[in-house]
Amino acid sequence: MKSFSKTVFILLFSSQIIFAQNKTENVFIIMTDGFRWQEVYGGADSTLIFSKEFTPDSARTVKKFWAKTATERREKLLPFFWNTIAKQGQLYGNRWAGNKVNVLNPYWFSYPGYNEVLSGYADDKINSNNKIQNENTTVLEFLNNQPKLKGKVAAFGTWDVFPYIINESRSGVPVNAGVETVNGKLSEKEELLNDIQSQYPSLASDRFDFVTYHLAKEYIKKNTPNVMFLSFDETDEFAHEAKYREYLFAANNFDKNVSDLWNFCQNHPKYKDKTTFILVTDHGRGDKIKKQWTSHGQRVSDCYQIWMAVIGPDTPALGEVKTEGQLFQNQIAKTAAKFLGYDFQNGKEIGKEVKSAMK
Repeated sequence: MKSFSKTVFILLFSSQIIFAQNKTENVFIIMTDGFRWQEVYGGADSTLIFSKEFTPDSARTVKKFWAKTATERREKLLPFFWNTIAKQGQLYGNRWAGNKVNVLNPYWFSYPGYNEVLSGYADDKINSNNKIQNENTTVLEFLNNQPKLKGKVAAFGTWDVFPYIINESRSGVPVNAGVETVNGKLSEKEELLNDIQSQYPSLASDRFDFVTYHLAKEYIKKNTPNVMFLSFDETDEFAHEAKYREYLFAANNFDKNVSDLWNFCQNHPKYKDKTTFILVTDHGRGDKIKKQWTSHGQRVSDCYQIWMAVIGPDTPALGEVKTEGQLFQNQIAKTAAKFLGYDFQNGKEIGKEVKSAMK
């Protein structure tokens, strides 16, 4: 028995040495709901931006986002993705180049997707967006239970189901979502943001994505968490409303928020050159039939097709990965933990880490 225990200790100790070689001390998982890989890699879609049905009075939208080539269009839509991540990090999921990222759950909508991202397990029992406490242990809960990270994990989201997906009451991970105000000793900005979300409700999502972002940023300034989950919603909601102009602007704002947060981290002593961002979406949308871009789910083909991106001190600068390959949504959780030196397990058969994302 002593020999067995000693062997286990040596193996665990050795694995920690291997993992500890990473420079990453902080991981931010950042998502925007239902944002298609087609726009990530091709920018504005000509069949939608020039459609009077989906982009009425399109002059402003065309001026801001349209260009002759896909390369120009995607840089206009997502300048941080293509001027920073594409040079310093990695982007996966350009199916035109044969590079694929797939959802494994069979439902292709939000709760199943977020669970898969965070727990690493495509749970067939999660088949609705109802506010049901998630039985699966997420990587956020796992990391929050590590002694060095206890109390240094947090989550902010626009969608009000996240307290249930993350199982806030069991996990101990603080989750601010929906129209939940922040409490305690507030900064002037937090007071203003509380007022905005109370007095000026969003017509698309539970609250404006910019409110979610700036509340999260204020939390980061105050509490300097090591692990942060941040999720936006307007890309999905505007798509459901068949508003392609608003969908594009929401995507562009998402890119701006990620850029601002990256620049903040690169100018903060705790985060500079010690922080990895993992960017991903929960599901795809329709594409082959023009009207299907507004929807997703089992009845809409190809909604299992997504994208992902990684940038940080341990990620080789491969840029846009154009080689044929296949990654899965369930690999995010294990990858996030591995960057921090932990072997995430939750009692289920979960996805393996994305090895190419690490040196």
